[in-house]
Amino acid sequence: MLNNMENERRNNNKNEDARMRGFRPSLRAMMLVIAVIWVGVAALYGLLKPVSNGCIMTYMYPTYIPISTREGVSSVKYGLYLYHEGWRKIDFKEHLKNLNGIPVLFIPGNGGSYKQVRSLAAESDRAYQGGSLERTFYREAYLTSEEGGNVDVADFQLPNRYANRLDWFAVDLEGEHSAMDGRILEEHTEYVVYAIHRILDQYKESRDARKREGAATTGSLPKSVILIGHSMGGFVARAATIHPHLRKSAVETILTLSSPHQSPPVALQPSLGHYYESINQEWRKGYEVQTTQTGHYVSGPALSHVVVVSISGGYNDYQVRSKLESLDSIVPPTHGFMISSTSMKNVWLSMEHQAILWCNQLVVQVSHTLLSLIDSRTGQPLPDTRQRLEIFTRMLRSGIPQSFNWKMQSQSIWSTHVPVKDVKDTAGSQVHNLFDCPSSVHWSDDGLERDLYIQTTTVTVLAMDGRRRWLDIEKLGSNGKSHFIFVTNLAPCSGVRIHLWPQKGKSSSDLPAGKRVLEVTSKMVQIPAGPAPRQIEPGSQTEQAPPSAVLHLGPEEMHGFRFLTISVAPRPTISGRPPPATSMAVGQFFNPDEGEIEFSPISMLLATHSHKDVLLKEDHPLAFNLSFAISLGLLPVTFSLKTAGCGIKDSGLLDEAGDMENTKLCKLRCFPPVALAWDPTSGLHVFPNLYSENLVVDSSPALWASTGTEKTTVLLLLDPHCSYKASIAVSVTTAASRFLLLYSSQIVGFSVAVILFALMRQAHARPIPSILKAVESNLKIPFPFLPFAVVPILVSLFFSFVISQPFPPFFSFTIVSMICYLFANGFVILLILVSQLVFYVAAYIHVLIKRRWQLWEGNFCFLFLQWFMNLSSKFFSLKVVRVLRANPLFIPISAAIVLSTFVHPALGLFILILSHALCCHSSLCNHARKKELSDCKGEGNYLSQQFASKPGSPSKENSSSYGQTQEDTFHHRHGLLMLHLLAALMFVPSLVSWLQLQRIGMHQSFPRFLDSFLCICLILHGIFSSESLLSSSLPFPRILGQEVRLNFVYLIAGMYSYLSGLALEPYKVFYAMGAVGIVSFALSILQVWTGAPLSILQVWTGAPRFGRRRHWHRH
Repeated sequence: MLNNMENERRNNNKNEDARMRGFRPSLRAMMLVIAVIWVGVAALYGLLKPVSNGCIMTYMYPTYIPISTREGVSSVKYGLYLYHEGWRKIDFKEHLKNLNGIPVLFIPGNGGSYKQVRSLAAESDRAYQGGSLERTFYREAYLTSEEGGNVDVADFQLPNRYANRLDWFAVDLEGEHSAMDGRILEEHTEYVVYAIHRILDQYKESRDARKREGAATTGSLPKSVILIGHSMGGFVARAATIHPHLRKSAVETILTLSSPHQSPPVALQPSLGHYYESINQEWRKGYEVQTTQTGHYVSGPALSHVVVVSISGGYNDYQVRSKLESLDSIVPPTHGFMISSTSMKNVWLSMEHQAILWCNQLVVQVSHTLLSLIDSRTGQPLPDTRQRLEIFTRMLRSGIPQSFNWKMQSQSIWSTHVPVKDVKDTAGSQVHNLFDCPSSVHWSDDGLERDLYIQTTTVTVLAMDGRRRWLDIEKLGSNGKSHFIFVTNLAPCSGVRIHLWPQKGKSSSDLPAGKRVLEVTSKMVQIPAGPAPRQIEPGSQTEQAPPSAVLHLGPEEMHGFRFLTISVAPRPTISGRPPPATSMAVGQFFNPDEGEIEFSPISMLLATHSHKDVLLKEDHPLAFNLSFAISLGLLPVTFSLKTAGCGIKDSGLLDEAGDMENTKLCKLRCFPPVALAWDPTSGLHVFPNLYSENLVVDSSPALWASTGTEKTTVLLLLDPHCSYKASIAVSVTTAASRFLLLYSSQIVGFSVAVILFALMRQAHARPIPSILKAVESNLKIPFPFLPFAVVPILVSLFFSFVISQPFPPFFSFTIVSMICYLFANGFVILLILVSQLVFYVAAYIHVLIKRRWQLWEGNFCFLFLQWFMNLSSKFFSLKVVRVLRANPLFIPISAAIVLSTFVHPALGLFILILSHALCCHSSLCNHARKKELSDCKGEGNYLSQQFASKPGSPSKENSSSYGQTQEDTFHHRHGLLMLHLLAALMFVPSLVSWLQLQRIGMHQSFPRFLDSFLCICLILHGIFSSESLLSSSLPFPRILGQEVRLNFVYLIAGMYSYLSGLALEPYKVFYAMGAVGIVSFALSILQVWTGAPLSILQVWTGAPRFGRRRHWHRH
């Protein structure tokens, strides 16, 4: 008999161990968790590492004048201010009475302050007083044909002086977190509409006040306000523009700084995502012709007069990526564009999210751009949409081409197609005037000293010597070297001039009729130069100056010409300005194929472990075209250049001085390298003085919306007189931070899909596996991992085909999506392990306390406590109390629904999570007590007999069934807890903004209906999703001969969540979870109506319904 008992005990222990294996992670799961933690730590280190942006601080003397708010305004908590620059004290009323400039309204972003207007306002005041920027003769950017630039712009010039000043207003939005809550965003929009009307009315009031005093009133009243929005303020500006209460044409120009337009940066709240979608949809309709249902014309586009320009901060802006700041599919190219600060003229810097407001280089350029919008004839902003867009283009965009593919037609790469005219010069020869230097800086050919005739493919200028260098195009451009590139730090026209000659001649007047000289000087494009070299000792040689301009001429542009001349001005310049401390210019005829260097995906991935070196010998091409197969936006590289030689290896200096001295000597002979990286999403990125730099672009590769090639092209300009050792290495921390920045929204959607797939497996398998075991089972390769990871990707490609959307690059899109899916699995497993640890510790403490409690039953204190509890038994005998005790979830569930409806949805979800946690804790404690009972019965101790003798305890025959029941309940509730925990975490940003409003004591309206409704559906899912529902069939036709059960609903919801993650719209996972809740509720009601053996109590409390095999009773 003892042997039988021992065998039974061993079998029970084996079954117990088998069941408990579902609580322990497998090796595959632990590797995923370790990878997630490692990537998270590396990304956090990369994001927190300080970044030097090169910005200059802006200084000001601010004064903020409050504008009175009229009665009846709903948003009385907000305010409106007028900025005044100056240190002197002023009379506010008198200043408002003299208001006569151009109104500009600044809208702060998430958590921003109205005082952030001070940098822009101060610099615009200085710009108005100081006049326009000094004109340079670099090539300018013009509108492309797609942007409506196919009209004659030769007669349109930027103003030489500004006609009116800018009056800067700012709205005080109390620092609310508009990026986290859609309700706050709508309130901000309402107040901005009021502020626009109040500003326009203030100008009328000021004019009327001056008239009453008899003062002269000139000019017309402003009819529109220029909107400047930072961060979420840019989206608020667009939302206010289409507000139904806004006056007609009250907004015609919008400039946004680091503003997300495509979707919220934290797209987790359903109402916020829905509000974004509705505003963007209205903007798309606003640029369409208005017609009736029968197709008859009604009116022109409602937004045809509105121009929008979005300025991105580039790769250093961690909060808003350039992909979100794009205006594609929202604003047509004829009415707006996006530009990165890294490619802005006179800026060339990437900056953080807040630095874009005070970075002096950008603020100055923006100020002059806004002042250039004012019509000199009327003193008001230009009414013509194309002219305003033309000013934005010429003032913000640089002339650098947006591609560096030499094999394309050079005319489309380096030249801008604009109309040109042929005019005669003073000598009577035909000269092409588009790229001519103006007559004010025209040189006399007699001022040049003797000509130099260059016999080599490379020409070098080391001083302003006043000489003209002749290069034979036919001779030097042979052997495939048909392209010419020229870099210099000399200013075009005043420092250097370049001409194409059909034949030799002293001047253009010496050429026969029909022959003309073509000047291409102003085809030079400006590039940012590094810091000017300093002279170490008086009289010593300085380092070579960095180039500030580059010129490229293709074979098509040089066709029909025999010679190219480079004329360098004499040192005393005609403008009277001192020349640069050091002068440099290098030109070269080269073959583009010789400068092609490609880095394959394998070589870039191997660079994470070891450096990849490339040796560039002397007499190499001046321009190298580096092609990176993996976008530098996803896999940034550290590019290092070390000077290996510069023509002094035979002089003996190298042997005596060594490598360090050799580097110093070479810096005296070689100009600093420059890299120009281009990306289709974020545009141009320039890296001057490139000796060791992280090459990164703010791209968004491998997304569903990605189109075209994802390669990053880098143009590298190197001195051909020097040899270099180049090496690339992948920065792991930078790559990890870029990965999380780009794909965090995708990972959130995938995480919900992972849990829904795991709930599907729980609904299908018997006995119910643990949520950890279900997630691990879905990771088995090839099945079911590949169907779960690949099928949604194929579905997304099918959708792209149906709606005629361009396909993303299949290989990178699939690989990156699967990596994100694996990362989501690791994140979910980490959450499960943490929650299990909490439950185990709580259950252990609970059982330990209960065991001590049983040992204290004979103590006097316990008897006194029992007597006190008996006195309170009358209270518990009340009918209401008995009903509540019979339905323990009535109060928490009711509280959850009320909080979700009238306070905040996150609070209702936290109540639901608490109920799940209590249910899991109870089941785990009961399971632990059953195991303890089983062990104690085998040993026959006294405590087990006492415990077994209590009424209500499971008998020996049914203890195993009871334990399995408790395990199933724990696994099922644990899975629901994980799902609803993720949902609650997605509402945390909105909850933070709500708590901030409560802290400052502001009145708030009810939550948005969409958020409350979806959260109530989640609560219904938690209430009605019981064990009995998992095996119930839905009233739908059979699929492949199988009944449709709840596991199929989980599968569809998981697929939809996966697709929502691919679309970077994680807030849509709430639609899937809400649908599951509605199905669970309907199925439970259907069971009651059809007479299924399920009580209302079981429906409400979610209590499991057991069959005969798992029934236990009292003896």
